[in-house]
Amino acid sequence: MTTEPNTSAPCASGEGGSVVISVDAMGGDRGPAVVVAGMAESAMKNPEIRFVVHGDESQLGRLISRRKELVGRCDIRHAEGVVKMDDKPSQIVRKGSDTSMWSALESVRAGEAGAAVSCGNTGALMALSMLRLRKLPGVNRPAIACLWPSQNSGGFNVMLDVGADIRADASDLLKYALMGASYARNGLDIPDPRIGLLNVGTEEHKGRAELKHANDLIAAAAEAGHFRYVGFVEGGDLPSARVDVIVTDGFTGNIALKTGEGTAKLVGEFLRQAFANSILSKFAALLAMTSLKRLQKRIDPRRVNGGIFLGLNGTVVKSHGSADATGVSAAIKLAFQLTKSGFQDRLAARVAQSAATLPLGTESGEATS
Repeated sequence: MTTEPNTSAPCASGEGGSVVISVDAMGGDRGPAVVVAGMAESAMKNPEIRFVVHGDESQLGRLISRRKELVGRCDIRHAEGVVKMDDKPSQIVRKGSDTSMWSALESVRAGEAGAAVSCGNTGALMALSMLRLRKLPGVNRPAIACLWPSQNSGGFNVMLDVGADIRADASDLLKYALMGASYARNGLDIPDPRIGLLNVGTEEHKGRAELKHANDLIAAAAEAGHFRYVGFVEGGDLPSARVDVIVTDGFTGNIALKTGEGTAKLVGEFLRQAFANSILSKFAALLAMTSLKRLQKRIDPRRVNGGIFLGLNGTVVKSHGSADATGVSAAIKLAFQLTKSGFQDRLAARVAQSAATLPLGTESGEATS
């Protein structure tokens, strides 16, 4: 395993060593009160975190003043505008400079914060992130990576892309593999991550032409990228211990993610109905309460809330729009961990190093001889 360069995290003035997270407090379905509550949860658990908070100054001032955990640990940046969930990304790119989302990204661009967190419109957040932070050299399409509950010892697999772009050619899928490996290595402490490419079957003759081409490219890049390539994987492998990183296009990945979340909620509802069916089942539920709580915690999507945008000149974490305080806190925790580890510079170094060793023609997705 090679060592990727580490960098110090941005620090707030007046608080040496503090890791600064930029928060779009106005995005999301539940409003700034829930976002501030999530910030308070994070601040209570980790004294190293400080915040630059973006949104309506008077409203945020009142909410933050009620949270003793946040006293002296927040800088508020007033922003009049709010990106709504139904806003078109193109409109926000043209006219969104007064919004809290734009302002939150500016703090990362200026270097005063190590990462940005937003519960807002995913399409707008990605469009603004590419506009203000720009893509890393060699990256054609950034990706959103999420953590998927799995049977691995760490409890999760990484999957990308889960919705940044519905398209991905062979070269894009190769870059996703490189970025996913770096995320697994630095974010999950997996020194030699195993990469799988999602397909309709594990046989090499199956799948679209770009998947077959990507299969060859990823296999050829494994040694230089310092990961193990296991080949094609199927949908049933997403939660398995066979891989650490699953690579796919954003269309397929987003459908898989939403299906998994919906299935987890359905299973939880079925369990509640089953244990409420009779007096005996209620008694059985009491006996199994400890095990049920352990299961609920393991499949609770709030614990892994936060998809990270990979391939940009800055760290951006996208929280679910409907996240509660626990979910927002989980997204902030992810942003904190990545910022403190120097992940962004390590990722950039890995992409640049790997791109330099790739065969000619792969950058444009052309087949190599």
